[in-house]
Amino acid sequence: MNSTTRSCADEFVVSKLFRGFLAGKIARKIAKFLEELIAVIAVTSNLLTSLNSTLLRIFSHLTNSIRVAIYSAGAGGNYILDATNFLEFLPTSHAWLVTFMAVWWAVGYTVTGLLGWAFMSNYSCAPDATTQTCTRADNMGWRYLHFTCGALVLVMALARVTLIRMVQTPRWLIAQNRDEEVIKTLNDISSRAKAPYHLTLEQLKAEGVVLHTEKSVWSAFRIKMHFKGLFETRKLGWSTTVIIANWFVIGMVSPLYSVFLPFYLTSRGADIGDDTNYTTWRDYAINQVAGLFGPLIAAVLVESKLIGRRGTLAIGALVTMLLQFGYTQIKTPAQNLGVSAAISAASNIYYGTIYAYTPEILPSAHRATGYGICVVLNRVGGILGVLVGSYANVKTTAPLFVCASLFGLLVFLSLLLPFESRGKRSQ
Repeated sequence: MNSTTRSCADEFVVSKLFRGFLAGKIARKIAKFLEELIAVIAVTSNLLTSLNSTLLRIFSHLTNSIRVAIYSAGAGGNYILDATNFLEFLPTSHAWLVTFMAVWWAVGYTVTGLLGWAFMSNYSCAPDATTQTCTRADNMGWRYLHFTCGALVLVMALARVTLIRMVQTPRWLIAQNRDEEVIKTLNDISSRAKAPYHLTLEQLKAEGVVLHTEKSVWSAFRIKMHFKGLFETRKLGWSTTVIIANWFVIGMVSPLYSVFLPFYLTSRGADIGDDTNYTTWRDYAINQVAGLFGPLIAAVLVESKLIGRRGTLAIGALVTMLLQFGYTQIKTPAQNLGVSAAISAASNIYYGTIYAYTPEILPSAHRATGYGICVVLNRVGGILGVLVGSYANVKTTAPLFVCASLFGLLVFLSLLLPFESRGKRSQ
């Protein structure tokens, strides 16, 4: 489990770095297309590597880690592009919808959790089974789960490539001096929304040009220029540094709690006399359903004048910290389920807000690159989190105390962010 999670985290690092860089440098549509192509390859490899051949049995652990690494690379950069593009098409008054869109994370986790409940509770070996008593035929649950989730990803990836026509945002096109395409895109939006606007190509060109674009003589230094653009002023540099720190810390927390949640449910269940597969995966599924409420609550809080984006981040982290400390003291099955479900909802308040806040405070021309850097550091933190979980023993409460402490750190990091983006147009 630990090595598989490390494979996942390692490939997430690669994919986030590649996807954010590619989206900022070349084109977001190309990055999206490559993402879907890798997803299709990942599903194919998932099916092929599950064949019961002698060679694959010998190298089963290695092939499993490779498979996880491949599909993690395919899934790695999706939400960078989704959040960035969605934000750039939204009017300021509707920017909260990016936070609300994070609910689809929870929907995905919920679907997986429900499938896990169906497959893992009925087609898995008992918790006390050994390698001698747990045969392949008795342990098909995780394979069925991979097959089903892989098929769903394949269908959605194909639909996304063939049915959804992604266009470049006007802001990104302006940053590349592609004025004709800007006007064409605005005309399309105006026609669909039946909302006239008054901007001509001549007026746009009269505003001047953007220096140092990807096609300029400075293209050899474009990596440096994109990175430098994230630290152009002292305040922007501080903002970028703190937001990266937030992503790094939440990266450590995520595997320590979310990835190892089935272990916590089992170990806490064992302490109170209820650690069956059915109970563990039922509680896991209910946890994911509870997580749906996090982004919904966040979408309301971020528009509050008294709370805003930074306050919502701090509240989500604070409530999660308190609940995780409380989770170490549970005494009944009801507490095991109730507190863990509340943690899922509270942590998603933070996740949903950081997901939307990050592109809001990054400069448009460097937004995808900056978001990619944030999430790369997030996955580096994830690797460290897996290592902590491996050595801290997820069958004890030690990792939970570490998680709670890190969420306490996130409270302060959230309040250190210099920009409040509520009601303000993103750069």
